[in-house]
Amino acid sequence: MSIKQISVFVENKPGAMCAMTAVLAENNIDMRALSLAETADFGIVRIIVDNVYTATTVLKDAGYIHSVTSVLGVRIPNVPGGVNKVLNILTEADVNVEYMYAFLGKKEKNHAYMIFRVQDDASATAALMAQGITTLNQDDIETF
Repeated sequence: MSIKQISVFVENKPGAMCAMTAVLAENNIDMRALSLAETADFGIVRIIVDNVYTATTVLKDAGYIHSVTSVLGVRIPNVPGGVNKVLNILTEADVNVEYMYAFLGKKEKNHAYMIFRVQDDASATAALMAQGITTLNQDDIETF
């Protein structure tokens, strides 16, 4: 199971994020998750949206350079050590985590949600599911 993440390149200057999110807002694209990594000249905005096709189309039409990659969405037990449990499972399965970030999902008191960029989605998903950890797919994101 995997989710499509859009990585958008934006200039590192005042108003750049506002302009990019305005394009999405004007086209009724709902962001489910967002992460920003920056350098001196530009940033990479990683977003999970409700409609990948429309989002990539409007971003392209607005002149934004972007790419789409697969990431793993995971429902994490909302207890001390919940993230560590997931990371232990991935470590034991010899799955490398390149990066991760949290996001809001359905209002559940007992769970949190995270996005993981891993080298092998299938191996990670199999290892997590074998230990009773729920992974999400694109349909789950579209209905959040």
